[in-house]
Amino acid sequence: MTGSDRRVDIIRQIQKSEVPLSGTKLASMYHVSRQVIVQDIALIRAEGFDIISTNRGYILNMAKSVSRVFKVQHTDEQLDEELCAIVDLGGIVKNVMVNHRVYGQIEAELNIDSRRKVTEFMKDIHNGKSSPLKNITSNYHYHKVIADKEETLDMIEDMLREKNYLIEAK
Repeated sequence: MTGSDRRVDIIRQIQKSEVPLSGTKLASMYHVSRQVIVQDIALIRAEGFDIISTNRGYILNMAKSVSRVFKVQHTDEQLDEELCAIVDLGGIVKNVMVNHRVYGQIEAELNIDSRRKVTEFMKDIHNGKSSPLKNITSNYHYHKVIADKEETLDMIEDMLREKNYLIEAK
């Protein structure tokens, strides 16, 4: 096993473990010294993984998130209100998608997580940089929304329903 393969497997082991994994345990799993594991952890951190050292071993700090796709329809005038309402409830509007009858599925990344980003997005739309993607499908579109927990997504779904933006599955 190469060092690169070992580091990938270390990440997987730490992720799936319900308890912190000690350097000694990892060293015995991979038949290397504890110092090699310490060096591997440093390299894994350099790759951007948030590995935390505790007195009982290593854990991977991963932000927990859930996502849901909502089918919605609204006017251009309601776009600002829709996006602000989602981020105000704690959602991140990851993307917008449409199902075009000729071109198929078209998707654009948005990553809108604050009112400031909503304002920037709306400014670009109003300045004529482009028009909303929803306009090519009679205002029907989908948003993938990310949140910290299912309850947040439930609140967003309820809000979209109350505002008559949500298209219910049939």
